[in-house]
Formats: sequence, structure tokens, C-alpha cells
Amino acid sequence: MLTSSQSPQNELDTLLAQEERLQFEHFDFDVAWALGCFMVELARSRSLGVAIAIRRNGQRLFHAALPGATADNDEWIERKSRVVDRFAHSSRYMGALMESPENNAAGVTFEQNFRLDPLRFAAHGGAFPVIVRGSGMIGTVTVSGLPQLEDHAFIVEALGRFLSDL
Repeated sequence: MLTSSQSPQNELDTLLAQEERLQFEHFDFDVAWALGCFMVELARSRSLGVAIAIRRNGQRLFHAALPGATADNDEWIERKSRVVDRFAHSSRYMGALMESPENNAAGVTFEQNFRLDPLRFAAHGGAFPVIVRGSGMIGTVTVSGLPQLEDHAFIVEALGRFLSDL
């Protein structure tokens, strides 16, 4: 779990460890559907107004919006997913990387640093790489509707629970 009291380097190390730990042995349409349904049920059990999207190689395999989610959440999903697609790290990792004093002494934003359009990219927590062990990143799982650290934590918890049941 990430906390706002972690040092920047500890947070980056935690985020990288999550990416290393939360990997699939295989990932196909059926796995995407099962993961998406699992995440929807977990969100419903907590009355979370979130949107959830799962993609593989740019193709949307799963999308759901729960009561309380808005069309704006779909836009955030697009922006956060683009960050993962481009950098092969969670959107929270990329945001934390740019917030780190060691990496951003000049105080520039993520978008400025990488010359990206802020209307198309958002380095905010809530998008996570779908990594197949031995193959690398093949997609994204993204949540929007909660504060960014909570979006990220929800994905990490859901993936951890889902992968332990496979």
C-alpha cells in the first residue's frame, strides 16, 4: 500500500516491486473478462463509483462504469492508460518519478518533461501494466473515480487477490 508519508525513493521502489509481483502467466479474453468481473464485484461490495477498463495490445477487452462514475472517468482512463502504454510502468510510478526531487529539481510537470499533451496524458494513479511473465507488458488495467492513490491501491489489491486465485 502506498502512503503519502513514504519517501519518494521508497514509493518508487514499492511501485516497481508491485509491477514485478503482479504478473500473469497468460492473459487472454477470458482472463480479461474474469479480472474485470472480479474488479466490478469488489468495487460494488464497497459502493465505489468507478469506471474500469482492461486492454490488451490496444484493444479494449473489458469496460464497466458503476453508479457514480461519469463520462469524465472514461477520459481519465484514456489519459492514464496512454502513460502506461508509452512508458510500460504504472501511471502512478511515472507521476511519482516526476514528483521525486532527485528527478525533478527544475519543478517541471510530467507533461512538460516528456513534451506530452496534458489533454492526452495523465501521470496520475489508476493505470497499471498488464505484464505476462517472460513476455513483458501487453496491456493495461485502469480505474478512475477515486483519488489517484486510491485508484492505484484498488488495482493493486484487486490484481493481488485475483492472481492468488488463478
